[in-house]
Amino acid sequence: MSDATAKTAAPLDEVMLAMDVVDTLRHRQDLVTRELDGSAREAQLIERLREIYRQQGIEVPDHILREGVEALAQSRFAYDSPAPGLKTSLARLYVSRQRWGRPVVFALGAILALGVGYFGVYQPIAANRAHQEQVELTEGLPAQMDALYQTIFDETKVQQAVVEADALVKRGKAFAAEGNRTGAEDVITDLTALRDRLRQEYVVQVVNRSGEQSGFWTFPEINTDATNYYLVVEARDPDGNVLSLPILNEETGQTETVSVWGQRVPESVYNAVAADKRDDGIIQANEVGRKSDGFLDLEYLMPVLDGALTQW
Repeated sequence: MSDATAKTAAPLDEVMLAMDVVDTLRHRQDLVTRELDGSAREAQLIERLREIYRQQGIEVPDHILREGVEALAQSRFAYDSPAPGLKTSLARLYVSRQRWGRPVVFALGAILALGVGYFGVYQPIAANRAHQEQVELTEGLPAQMDALYQTIFDETKVQQAVVEADALVKRGKAFAAEGNRTGAEDVITDLTALRDRLRQEYVVQVVNRSGEQSGFWTFPEINTDATNYYLVVEARDPDGNVLSLPILNEETGQTETVSVWGQRVPESVYNAVAADKRDDGIIQANEVGRKSDGFLDLEYLMPVLDGALTQW
């Protein structure tokens, strides 16, 4: 190595030595405390440092030892943590991005997906559904009411059906205008039932089967001195199928849907039917009434009284 090279490297060696002196002082805090905080002078501290290096086989010039002591006092070659602040926080956040970056990106992606799903898919579908429901309530249901009314008007043979249908339509449209879907739908159900009632065809006849009653009598609870007479009847459609009809029980005041019930009749009718059955076991005149298409009520073919029983 040339002299020029050695001279160029010397300052770096001296800096390294000075840094080593500072490092030694930092690791020997007991030495610093005794010498600097006590009454000993700087020369004594330098002498002690020189002794430490001699024990290691290193000769350190006095000016290097002096620079090391001064550097320690001035905190040179020491790392000072940056003061807290926004820039410091952002820098630390950036440096640690490998640790938090992937979870944050995943979370942001999930939030974005949820946002797109909610605002881009769910809300438009919900808004469209709400719009369709509103259109159905204000236009669709009233149109169904009008159609049912027209059918009833065309098929009925009695004015009563038209009057009932008209009242139902007015009430149903009022419900629709108020936004009352349940009320409007209930009216459509009632109109449908009225139409179906008009279309029904059946015959009410006395039950005439082996082992079954064709009639009975009771003492009413409100007047035990009186006797009520009933014929056991059923309704059959044109194909002979037994129908279930809503019947008001005069004793309970409840309407029940039954296939067999007791129709109250005058005593004379009851006795005539009983005699007819006793004659040959078959009731010849067994038709009590007939319900025809286009009519609401049953047309009775024999005298009957108001009142019926569903249980006896």
